[in-house]
Amino acid sequence: MKPLDGVRVLEVAMYGFVPSAGGVLADWGAEVIKIEHAVTGDPQRGLKQTGNLKVGDGPNPNIWHANRGKRSLGLDMSRPEGKEILDELVRRADVFLTSFLPRSRQKLGIDVEDIRKLNPKVIYARGSALGPRGPESDKGGFDMTAFWSRASSAASITPLGQEGITPPPGPAYGDTISGTNLAGGIAAALFRRERTGEPSVVDVSLLGSGLWAMGQTISLSMLLDEALQAPKTGAHGSPTNPLSGLYRTADGRYLSLVMLQPGRYWADVVHHIDRPELADDPRFSSAEQIAAHTAEAVEILREAFAARTLAEWTERLGTLSGPWAPVQDSLQVSGDPQIRANEYLLSAGDLELVSSPVQFDVQAPELGPAPDFAAQTEEILLELGLDWERIIELKTAGAVT
Repeated sequence: MKPLDGVRVLEVAMYGFVPSAGGVLADWGAEVIKIEHAVTGDPQRGLKQTGNLKVGDGPNPNIWHANRGKRSLGLDMSRPEGKEILDELVRRADVFLTSFLPRSRQKLGIDVEDIRKLNPKVIYARGSALGPRGPESDKGGFDMTAFWSRASSAASITPLGQEGITPPPGPAYGDTISGTNLAGGIAAALFRRERTGEPSVVDVSLLGSGLWAMGQTISLSMLLDEALQAPKTGAHGSPTNPLSGLYRTADGRYLSLVMLQPGRYWADVVHHIDRPELADDPRFSSAEQIAAHTAEAVEILREAFAARTLAEWTERLGTLSGPWAPVQDSLQVSGDPQIRANEYLLSAGDLELVSSPVQFDVQAPELGPAPDFAAQTEEILLELGLDWERIIELKTAGAVT
């Protein structure tokens, strides 16, 4: 049994952020019905290219990532017949999940008060760009604007002197992080309702999630009245610790070492690179001496690591006690045996997807494919008790697809 088995989620949302919350809830066992416009569907379905990555016809990870395991109902909520169907689904739901802006929610009659009139116990969850209060609460936004740029990630990662900003590392980066935050908030609200009987209104924004991701840095900056400066690309890393930085291998790959106690790990590292005499070198006899001779140590380590390939170092460093990792791109992670062993990549029908990061009882979730547009419309309407004659009437009127 999955943690959210029996929980019904009604999702009225588009693009990546809020639908990714629904995807996480589906991973955890919830039944998620995705409401899409009866004609246009979720605009995310039209996203075929991001950067150099272009997909053709067939399964599209740009829609599957956030919509795994759901059912899709094509519905025109602006029509009275469509609104009646939505209202009936609300009455049966545990969670109402939406990304619509305040004016759209009011116009369509799906704001908190409207939904609570139909179902007083429903958890009302909304994802926004900039939060539910303040002068800009009615404005939309995307992860590039609200999460990446405004919440300080972009400026913090862009080296001084570089024109413009460093862009996010991939599509839906801030969306996915924020969606997981929203799913966690919904789970907490369900727990509260189970304990007290009281439903909650759950709010998560891209801006708030972006600030949370940078929270430690922002607190340091406010304390010291100084913004973080990104190091120049290609720099080793720590200026006082040779065991915290990047090292290039013989095949052009990189190792990332993060050993914050260099005095503790130095002897182990130099034995693994076949330089055991360095363990007794007075330049590296203590953490203080290592810090004072960091530049020399970095050159020694660079020469050593450049002599072997990443595959060789992966085998050789398997017994190293300090933390390190290979630097991997978005394709290389698929061949990582540790990732595979933990089932962080899973089959969802015709595609492999990244699993949402929470596992229960050391079990990976079972992922379902994303639904085709409006693929379960008839199935859902039949579950509501409508007969085929009525379904045909609604289709003819354009209320459903």
